Amino acid sequence: MYISARVDYAVRALCTLAASDGKAMSGEALATSQGLPVKFVENTLVDLRRLGIVVSQRGRVGGYRLARPAGEITIADVIRALEGPLAEVNGVRPEFSVYEGAAEHLQDVWVAVRAALRMVLEGVTLADVVGGRLPRSVSKLLDQPGAWEGRPVGPSPLP
Repeated sequence: MYISARVDYAVRALCTLAASDGKAMSGEALATSQGLPVKFVENTLVDLRRLGIVVSQRGRVGGYRLARPAGEITIADVIRALEGPLAEVNGVRPEFSVYEGAAEHLQDVWVAVRAALRMVLEGVTLADVVGGRLPRSVSKLLDQPGAWEGRPVGPSPLP
């Protein structure tokens, strides 16, 4: 799964809002707190407001706040709001992909990938991240062999 800078920056800014105890924060303050490009974050916040993830208020104490409690906003909510479905195959939902012959069961793999993404991304809220308390099912994944190891890009090396 590719996680764009837009999603990464948005989640980081939203975590900062979640940690602010409901206090409104400017786009500049959010960007600065995470070392992010101000204009990029401000543009993303405008989209997040339009999509119902944050609300804004004008004035001297204005800025952005979460539209719902941090415990009700999942990482999946943010990804879907900014980029659409969690998993697609060539722009099509996995259950609508059709394969024949030797690749007939590839659809099952893509549906399973989407299910795994959902399990993690729908199960983790902004409050979980800010509090450092990931759901047990997600924490267990971190302990799997190889979880923290990168894999080479490209085809697997032959023995």
